[in-house]
Amino acid sequence: MFFMNGWDLFSQACELIPGGTQLLSKRPSMYLPLQWPSYFTKARGVEVTDLDGRTYIDMSMMGIGACVLGYADPDVDRAVKAAIDNGVASTLNAPEEVELARVLIELHPWAQMVRYARGGGEAMAMAVRIARAHTGRDKIAFCGYHGWSDWYLAANLSEDKALDAHLLPGLEPRGVPRGLYGTALPFHYNQIDQLKHIVAANGPEIAAIVMEPQRGQQPLEGFLEEVREIADEIGAVLIFDEITTGFRMTNGGIHLLLKVSPDIAVFAKAMANGYAMAAVIGTAEVMQAAQTTFMSSTNWTERIGPVAAIATICKFRRHNVAQHLSAIGNQVMDGWGKAAKKTGLNLHVSGLPSLCHFTFVDDHELILTTLFTQIMLEKGYLAYNQFKPSFAHTKDHVNSYRAAVEEAFTSLAEALAQGNPASLLKGPIAQRGFYRLA
Repeated sequence: MFFMNGWDLFSQACELIPGGTQLLSKRPSMYLPLQWPSYFTKARGVEVTDLDGRTYIDMSMMGIGACVLGYADPDVDRAVKAAIDNGVASTLNAPEEVELARVLIELHPWAQMVRYARGGGEAMAMAVRIARAHTGRDKIAFCGYHGWSDWYLAANLSEDKALDAHLLPGLEPRGVPRGLYGTALPFHYNQIDQLKHIVAANGPEIAAIVMEPQRGQQPLEGFLEEVREIADEIGAVLIFDEITTGFRMTNGGIHLLLKVSPDIAVFAKAMANGYAMAAVIGTAEVMQAAQTTFMSSTNWTERIGPVAAIATICKFRRHNVAQHLSAIGNQVMDGWGKAAKKTGLNLHVSGLPSLCHFTFVDDHELILTTLFTQIMLEKGYLAYNQFKPSFAHTKDHVNSYRAAVEEAFTSLAEALAQGNPASLLKGPIAQRGFYRLA
């Protein structure tokens, strides 16, 4: 099939697809307007080739964190191709969904039952529905980002800024029923007093407490344990959103390292290395409530997702991928810090080693971030102020990247010294939208 160049195609896409893309995090304007490659023709390992035939090393998002083993992993693809040859859909069920359930429960001994979806947003909607069905309650106390569903965006029906530091500040929840007003109650990570305040006012009505167990910061001592105690005291379901953190820091959910078990955990992204797959696991007592409500989809029964997940998880465990991700991530974070110190830039580096990021501490932060992306793109890297390592990243990739970062930071420091960093941009400043505080 013939495609025009990337930006011409994206211009047409904006006329045919609202927003131009299916995922906000893949809009070129989020990274480098008018310059960031819009489409790929091939992705393998850590290399991505765009429509114009240029190949880049991906030191940024790696499929928005989904391709934890690297692009087109041969072991996962081999398993998927075999499944395709045997048929991916049938009037009967795929036995791999039972095998995957056994694997997930083996990794998470607190859980006894599993349901599947094919995307993180719908899996979170499923988890919340199960919690509401189990408790007979409506309200959800939550912390962090959890997708696009009505249950979550309903927080902005309360007040314009209710989702500040959770999703998109000032987001208007158009299309979300007004009847959901007051059902989504946000609190901030490590702010146990905020959760206690919510519980004091709404305790008997709270169906679930929803949160990522860890993201950008470490949990304060006793924080997660106290959240667990509060859920038990009020009879609410504790839901850990592991869509992003799952299978990045250990074999399964990061909550295993934190030694606090939820009633439900939700996985997607990395569990199938880019293939569409999501899972909701939980205790038998809570999960059985799925039988009392209606949740069903033809594509939740296809074969590719479970096959890809089994192959991904097996390889993840066999090669101790979590250790590799942390090692690569720590090397990159160390490189950012040393390059900043050498060039005199004020930089804040944070996050888990497998989900790391940096921020320029400067009034020109957004300009500097955009300029960094531009310089790195010219050097042959898809690079941003975030990095999600994969098993395909090697020490050589990191060393070359660190050298390029130091050169880029040198250029940024010189531009700042001259007082005109924006003058070096070859296009508009990146749009700031999807960011979160866990």
